[in-house]
Amino acid sequence: METALIAVVGTLLGVVATHWFQGRATERTAILARTEQLRQERIAAYSAFAGAIVDYRRSQNDRWFRAAQDAGSEEAEESRYASYRQRTATRQALFRVQLVCDDADTRQLAESAFEMTNCMHEATGEEDRAHRSHRAKEILDQFIAAAAPGVR
Repeated sequence: METALIAVVGTLLGVVATHWFQGRATERTAILARTEQLRQERIAAYSAFAGAIVDYRRSQNDRWFRAAQDAGSEEAEESRYASYRQRTATRQALFRVQLVCDDADTRQLAESAFEMTNCMHEATGEEDRAHRSHRAKEILDQFIAAAAPGVR
């Protein structure tokens, strides 16, 4: 009888231990899957934002040059509307960054890159435009450097 009781208790302990270890393994797997999914979402959001900023910067430069060459012309107006469309796309990409980024400094760099690019068309001359364009690129580079460790 004692032998049977020891066998039953041993079996029950084995079942409990197995259940506990399987639960922990399942929990770890879920955490790893969620972490990888978030990493992939961050990669997508950060690279989409960087691409949108590059396109917006190009659009803002084009807008400035066309307005400087022939303000009020059809080409200048078309370029202005194109910059509006690109600003909308870039702002949407910024929102995605803000949703997936948990580092306040990195989010601030993304916002600064957007703002610097957004005001490029207000440059008062070629030197000012070139400075603003270069500064927007520098801030984007800083954002990428700050964001990269979070996706490695």
